[in-house]
Parts: sequence; structure tokens; C-alpha cells
Amino acid sequence: MANFPRVLTTANVTECTDLYRSEKKKIVFTNGCFDLLHIGHVTYLEEAKKLGDVLIVGINTDASVSKLKGPTRPIQNEKDRSEILAALKSVDHTILFAEETPLNLIQTIKPDVLVKGGDWKIEQIVGSDFVLSYGGSVQSLNFVHGKSTTSIIEKSKT
Repeated sequence: MANFPRVLTTANVTECTDLYRSEKKKIVFTNGCFDLLHIGHVTYLEEAKKLGDVLIVGINTDASVSKLKGPTRPIQNEKDRSEILAALKSVDHTILFAEETPLNLIQTIKPDVLVKGGDWKIEQIVGSDFVLSYGGSVQSLNFVHGKSTTSIIEKSKT
């Protein structure tokens, strides 16, 4: 495995992925907020990892989570979310992104496999056209039903 930190930055992500490609490693990319890590996240990431050799997870910054989920989110800050995910054995690297979508990051990483969870149709997954254009694949993996950060937050209020 390449000798790069588990938590990548825009300054080292290209060098890291270029090295993996030179080693003929299959790169898988997924993204999300990953606020309040739960078993649904863990299962999803383990399934994503099975699709290749290296799993890189793009994580929304605090500001982008607030835009997507509302002013009370995230519960955990971006540094904690990134380091917690990077500690999972299924995750090789994490990287933060501030944009509304991970398209720029996908274009930089050029994953062999792009993965999204839930009931996303392939053509709705951000970056799918780009990944398919160079022969990569795009997959939508099932979520673990009844497991979500929102449901955990709601349950904690009762």
C-alpha cells in the first residue's frame, strides 16, 4: 500500500491515486456526510471496499453538511468525522470536500468504481457520466433499512 496518510488533502490526493494506479490497484470512491457513524455506514463501506483494492471516502465539510441537512448539523465536526472513518479497516483514505457535490473530487481522483448508497439510479449519481466515459463503473448499494443519522437524532429527542 502507498505510504500516504489515511486523511488525504487536495494537495496529496493526485499523487496518492497516481501511485495506486501505477501499482494496478482498483480505486473505489464514495462520499457522504457520515455524521454520527452507525452500523448502516459501516456495512455500506465494507460492501464498497469489496468492489476494489482501495476505498477513498469523500466527506462533506461542516459548511456543506449544514447546507444539505440544516443549521443544527453536523453533530460531529469534519475533522472528527474524517478521522473516525479513516480508522475503519474498510476505509483506506478520507478526504474532505466543501462543494455542494463531489464532482470536482471525482474528476481529480478518477475512480475505477464510483459507489453511492440507497436507491440512487446510476444516471442520478453525481459523476456517473464522467466515470462511465473512461470505462469506469458506477454502482448503487443498498442501505441498511432503519439505520440513519436522522433517525438516531430523532430517537435521542424522545
